[in-house]
Amino acid sequence: MSKAKKRLKLVGRVALILLISLLVGFRLYSWNARAIGGNLMPMPFGWGVSVVLSGSMEPALSVDDLVLLHSVETYEVGDIVVYQEGTSSLVIHRIVSIDGETVVTMGDNNDAPDDPINMKAIKGKAVASIPFVGIVVNFLQSTLGFLLILIAAILLFELPYLMQRKKATDEQEKIKEEIRKLKGE
Repeated sequence: MSKAKKRLKLVGRVALILLISLLVGFRLYSWNARAIGGNLMPMPFGWGVSVVLSGSMEPALSVDDLVLLHSVETYEVGDIVVYQEGTSSLVIHRIVSIDGETVVTMGDNNDAPDDPINMKAIKGKAVASIPFVGIVVNFLQSTLGFLLILIAAILLFELPYLMQRKKATDEQEKIKEEIRKLKGE
C-alpha cells in the first residue's frame, strides 16, 4: 500500500474518531444539561439547533425544518426566537412586543399571542433554517439513531482490520501450501 493511501486512511480514521467523539460528547452534554439543570436546549458557545415540530410558524418555518440559533444580547420585535416554556417544552415563535424584560411572542400562523415570558427564557434567535433536515436530526437524537451511529462507527473501524487480517491469513495459507508442495516433491 502506498504512503499516500496509508495517510488518507489515517486521516479518515482520525476524522471519524473526532466526529464520533463530538456526537457522543454533545449527547452527554445535552443529557447533563437536561437532567441536572432542567435546560431543554443547551447552547454551547452560544449556538444551537432546534427542529420545528408544529405548523405555527408557517410559511416562514415548516414542520421538520432545522433552525440554527444564536444567543444574542438583545432581541427585537420581529425576531424569530426559541424559548423554554416551563420544564417540558421549547417554543419557536416570532417576537411581537417587548416591554422591558417581558416579551410577547406569537406564531405567524396563530390567531392569538402567547402568554408573556421573561427575556431570560429565550434561548436564541433564528439565523438560518434548512428544510426537512429536522427529520434526520430527530432520528439521530433518538436512542435507536445513537446506537446505529455507534454500531456504524465500530464497523467502520473493525471491517478494514478484519479484511486486512483475512488477507494476511489467506496469504499465509498459500505460503504454507506452497511449502507442503515443495516438501512433498
